Amino acid sequence: MNARLNIVENRVSAKAIKHIVAAGKAVSDSGLPESTHHLVLLRASQINGCGFCVDMHSKDALHAGETTVRLNLVAAWREATVFTEAERAALELAEAGTRIADAAGGVSDDVWANAAKHYDEDQLAALVTLIAVINSFNRLNVLVQNPAGDYQPGMFG
Repeated sequence: MNARLNIVENRVSAKAIKHIVAAGKAVSDSGLPESTHHLVLLRASQINGCGFCVDMHSKDALHAGETTVRLNLVAAWREATVFTEAERAALELAEAGTRIADAAGGVSDDVWANAAKHYDEDQLAALVTLIAVINSFNRLNVLVQNPAGDYQPGMFG
């Protein structure tokens, strides 16, 4: 399977991707736990059906020390006992922020308040940015049908 368009090599999409990557890197100094970062990226990618990003973020999370049990349960986090209350709040925010079109009014005040109980303002800003960035990457990859399975941790620098 080949992608419809190589978004990394095409000059127009590659230029745009550099800006999206830069936005994503801005969250690294926020104090958001790395494990939460990985869980949010994976969950949004699952919802959006982005095989490339599910492959990438599950492998990156494993490489960073995440357990296979937790990664396997991300899609069923509500029923899983392996996530902290803070992680559950982040996953809930990621779902609401990813499924904006499914819920009239967007992210509810209750979902926001739950996340705000666990994260400070910088961490909330990081979560919001991270959710927006991964949704952008998911859409790029789904649109061009970027194939999954060949990603290796660190291959993009």
